[in-house]
Amino acid sequence: MADRVYPRNYSPDQPTTKLTSENNNMAQNQGKPLPPPTGTYVVQIPKDQIYRIPPPENARRYEKLSRRNTRRNPCCCCFCWILSVILILILLAVIAAVAFFFIYKPKLPNYTVEDMSINGINLSGNFSSKSDLTVSPEFAVTVRAQNPNSRIGIYYEKGSAASVSHADTVLCSGGLPNFYQPRNNVTVFETMLKSPPVKLSKVAQDDLYIEQKKGQIPLGVDIKVHARVKAGSIRTWVFTIRVHCDVIVDKLAKDSKIVSKKCSVDPKFWKN
Repeated sequence: MADRVYPRNYSPDQPTTKLTSENNNMAQNQGKPLPPPTGTYVVQIPKDQIYRIPPPENARRYEKLSRRNTRRNPCCCCFCWILSVILILILLAVIAAVAFFFIYKPKLPNYTVEDMSINGINLSGNFSSKSDLTVSPEFAVTVRAQNPNSRIGIYYEKGSAASVSHADTVLCSGGLPNFYQPRNNVTVFETMLKSPPVKLSKVAQDDLYIEQKKGQIPLGVDIKVHARVKAGSIRTWVFTIRVHCDVIVDKLAKDSKIVSKKCSVDPKFWKN
């Protein structure tokens, strides 16, 4: 069904004028230009052509715009593809981690300081000195490591280290042995921690002397373990376990005894 389009000044009561080819020929034979058309015209255009077919002067532009809209940017396609691959890999990693935790139920290892023997720090007769005291401390620290996992073994890799400090002063440091700890195992090992000559200020000397007189010398033991987990035939990457122990000894001597101890474990899922 076609629509009819009327001029704005159209009135249904106005008479209509019909132009014929005979009138056109007469006007051309007389050499006179055709007068402007008057009256009412009825233009019939199918609806599908009004909405779907552009005018001839805009057909080429319409075709160009249509091709541009349907054509995809290759950079955009590449970015979407890379993003999809990354998301899939992340999803697979999450699924694998959840399955690992569900099947093996990993637990953190436990660490504690069992014994400590101290050499190279002699405060007798020096507490009244007004100058700094140079010491060369040596600590023999016995550490107890427990692996509570029933399906997971732990490799202690190279680069593991420990240090002993008093207040903000590091007294000595050294490495830890490399070994494999099987599941449900307790391993006790001793490590020797040494240091080049260290200068103790007058304040540090006085504090150590007063604490030794009380029989309570607070020391901090920091352990950094580079470990690798073995679960079945799977071996993980090397990650770091940081252990901090607050230890109180009765004196700075070879036969020192531990009064109290408390350790905390902080795992890092990367090597640092």
